[in-house]
Order: sequence, then structure tokens, then C-alpha cells
Amino acid sequence: MVSCIDVIFRKVNDTRNSKELFSKMPLSSKDLRVKAFAVDIDGTLTENGNGMIYLPAVAKMRFLEKIGYKVFFVTGRSSVEAYVLSVFLGITRVAIGENGGVVSKGPSDHTILGNKELCLKGYEILKDHMENVDVKPVFPRLSEVVLQRTFDINEGKKILRERNLDLDIVDSKYAFHINELGVNKAKGLDLALKFLNIGPKEVVAIGDSETDIPVFGICGLSIALGHSDDTVKKHADLVVNGKEGIGLCDAIDHVSLNYLR
Repeated sequence: MVSCIDVIFRKVNDTRNSKELFSKMPLSSKDLRVKAFAVDIDGTLTENGNGMIYLPAVAKMRFLEKIGYKVFFVTGRSSVEAYVLSVFLGITRVAIGENGGVVSKGPSDHTILGNKELCLKGYEILKDHMENVDVKPVFPRLSEVVLQRTFDINEGKKILRERNLDLDIVDSKYAFHINELGVNKAKGLDLALKFLNIGPKEVVAIGDSETDIPVFGICGLSIALGHSDDTVKKHADLVVNGKEGIGLCDAIDHVSLNYLR
């Protein structure tokens, strides 16, 4: 007899075999009790690099919620964007935004973990010492500064280090982000999980960029998508060959068939 979970989580393309779907597999003996899914947005839920959501992945995420799992966003976008998206998609109304700098539980319930004033200071220094350092037009930020991907990020990091500023620049593939050192997606996730009474080892993390690596390090299972950089893939327990939204579907399929009870 085929269960409803088997039907809902049928692979995006059943003609692909397991070797085509997964290029790196976690140990089969890994004991994982899943209670939640922490999902990146840009390059993971989206499908075209411009914010278009891959709708088949939404159906899977919503079904996970219906059968009792928490599904929420951990993103470089603002927590307000992520929170609003969670409301309209019908998933858990907790959102980690600004690469962990802000956790939102409601329209006016935001916990700020980063120091935006320090980030602004770093931005002014970069602008004075480099060309093409421009702010990216985004929703207002509470803990970080978001820049266009138009300059040498490694040179920017070096400039901030030389001035002993407790800042870092990370690349979400969506933008460059100036964040306070120690503020990352793992920090924001840790706080959100306290609100939800869930442990990090009970979470599946799914993402595609270097900003997801800290989350990969604390979660029970980490999954990178096929288009991720090699550095990101090395930090993941599992790599799916599918890209962007299709990769997210592949990741959910794998977890549902191997770990969900």
C-alpha cells in the first residue's frame, strides 16, 4: 500500500536514479530524529536568480507542516521578507533574516543580534578605500549593510581586518553582506530554536551558499544543492545534484524517504 507521504514526496523526475540525484550521501547509520527544516531562500527556494519561487517545493514544504514538522526560513534577506513569505506559504511563522542578525516572530516582534552602526562604519571605510562599493537597494535592514557584488570581497575583508574592526563580509550569491563577527545564520537559528523548543540536532538545514555553512555545522543533517560552490558542498552531509528549487525538492524527498517517521 502506498502512503500519502510516498505520493507527496515522489521525486521531481522519477526517471533519474539515486546516483543522479545524490552525489554525496550521509552515513546510513546516522541516527536522526527530525522535527524541523531550516531552508534558505535565494538559490534554494527560488528558481531563476531573481526571486521567482519554485512552486513544487512550496507544496512539499506545506505538506511537511501539515504532518507535524516545522519549516522556516534562514536567509540573507530581511527577516520581515522571510516572515511575510512564511505567512503566505503556510509554514512556521518564525524567520531568521539578515544572515542571522535578526529573528522575527511577528510583524513587530524582532530580536536584533547584530550591530548595524558598526557595519555602517565598515561600509564607509570600504567606500573610502575601494571602488565600486555600492549599497544594494533592499528592504530596510536592522543589523547589517547589504552591498552590490561589484568589488573584490577578499580585498574588502582585508581592509576591515587591518583596521581591527569586528566585521566580516559574506557572499550570499544574492549580495555581499557586512555583518558583525560572530553574527551568522547559526546564531540566529540557535535563538529561533529556543523559541520553538527544538534542538539543533533535530533540524535539517538546506542551502547553497557560504552563508549556510555555519548552520550546516550545528544541524543534525545538512544538505547542499548541486550548484553550490565546492567549499559549501564539503561542509554538507549530503549533496543533491538538483539545482535551486528542484534541488530543494530532491532534498526534501531524500529526508522524507529515509528519516521521517
